[in-house]
Amino acid sequence: MAEPPHMDPFPENSREEDAGAVFVLESKGQWWHAGFHLTTAIVGPTILTLPYAFRGLGWGLGFFCLTVMGVVTFYSYYLMSKVLDHCEKEGRRHIRFRELAADVLGSGWMFYFVIFIQTAINTGVGIGAILLAGECLQIMYSDLYPNGSLKLYEFIAMVTVVMIVLSQLPTFHSLRHINLVSLLLSLGYTLLVVIACILAASSKDAPHRDYSLESSKPARVFSAFTSISIIAAIYGNGILPEIQATLAPPATGKMVKGLLMCYTVIFFTFYSAAVSGYWVFGNKSTSNILKSLMPDVGPSLAPTWILGLAVVFVLLQLFAIGLVYSQVAYEIMEKRSADVNQGMFSKRNLIPRLFLRTMYMIFCGFFAAMLPFFGDINGVVGAVGFIPLDFILPMLLYNMTYKPPRSSSHLLDQRLYHHCLYGRRNHGFILFYKEVGR
Repeated sequence: MAEPPHMDPFPENSREEDAGAVFVLESKGQWWHAGFHLTTAIVGPTILTLPYAFRGLGWGLGFFCLTVMGVVTFYSYYLMSKVLDHCEKEGRRHIRFRELAADVLGSGWMFYFVIFIQTAINTGVGIGAILLAGECLQIMYSDLYPNGSLKLYEFIAMVTVVMIVLSQLPTFHSLRHINLVSLLLSLGYTLLVVIACILAASSKDAPHRDYSLESSKPARVFSAFTSISIIAAIYGNGILPEIQATLAPPATGKMVKGLLMCYTVIFFTFYSAAVSGYWVFGNKSTSNILKSLMPDVGPSLAPTWILGLAVVFVLLQLFAIGLVYSQVAYEIMEKRSADVNQGMFSKRNLIPRLFLRTMYMIFCGFFAAMLPFFGDINGVVGAVGFIPLDFILPMLLYNMTYKPPRSSSHLLDQRLYHHCLYGRRNHGFILFYKEVGR
């Protein structure tokens, strides 16, 4: 007996009156635009922590964990993209993570669970991006004016003003050029770090290279788990459905191309930063390779202009990261505040957008200035939040959609997937916000 047709609880005609969908999640992009967005969401200054992650694992296990986590996350995002494609073919295209989860899993509470986790993560990234951008400005200011009087909160205020201006770009799709620049910036500061490490290794002040692990077994085990947590959290991304929503319909198959673009950039940046930094500093690597290259005591181990340019590139990319992760908040706000019948740039919609987005950025900037240690808290919130969004839900959504037979090779895939997942679940609460290599 044929199954009754699956009714879409979020029909397309209801979205015609949904300004969050029509405006913020405007579906006009090509697959390479999705690649730009996804790369910005994943490839950030977090890669500067990878030498520190290798410090707790060594060469062999470091390469193994970096590769396995890359394969697992790519597989996870691929499964979610397949589920989104399947729903679209059945006439139920989903443009929000929460709608996808609620529809496929058939649970109203899942809608609110996803929106809560997404909002917590995205707001945390927004706060953290402003905080670390302010710290980058402070680093440059301190180098130019060692006795300057400006404080960190003043630089945070400057960054917040810039973010308020940039946040007025009305749609996720309108960030495509900014995110292309972000992609190039990530390649740029990775190249600069590699060059700086090569120069540091050949300088007269080159550090002694020692790749030995911790001497005591408990310390060695703890360091290994911390390193695995760092690597796992670096790959985190909780907005893939919203990114796929920016694709012009039909979106089927396009996101996979975007994923391939993103993971090509990941391959070059992640491995380059990890290998070059760990090769030079070994078990003396710090949580930020730039800090290793610019020690508090003694001269810099690479030309100042190279390191300064790398800091500038990191600063500029942080603006793009903050913008990408703020889009979910914007579409939630504009779903109720905007009128789709009066045009995106009408006075009726422009004034609420200006007010609400400005207040959101002021909120993020206020907490960045008030809690300069927010990165430590966000490490817990972010890593715990990414577990359900990036590891558990994609597998559940795929199994509920395709119902693969347990006797097939899918069972082996599922066991391998859960083996990797639970390893992260137990030890992955250390770090999301090393996103900026604190």
